[in-house]
Amino acid sequence: MSFLEKIERHADLFRRMADTVEADLGEAAMEGRLTEAALRSAIVSCVGCKDAEACGDWLDAQSEGAAKTPGYCRNTALFERLAAG
Repeated sequence: MSFLEKIERHADLFRRMADTVEADLGEAAMEGRLTEAALRSAIVSCVGCKDAEACGDWLDAQSEGAAKTPGYCRNTALFERLAAG
């Protein structure tokens, strides 16, 4: 997998995680609670995660959504803050 493909994969996992825990990225950005720099930083953090396969499997199993991220998620604090509104 090329580095660009890895970034794209993790950006997709990041978006899916946000949707799963009801952290509205668009709304947070419009309200100024999520800057472009913070979003980039969060995705870069996700790219460094070694649990992408487990993350994808976990997300696939959460068709009804989830109250929180799995323990290995590097962006748990961000998602919790954004989901809280």
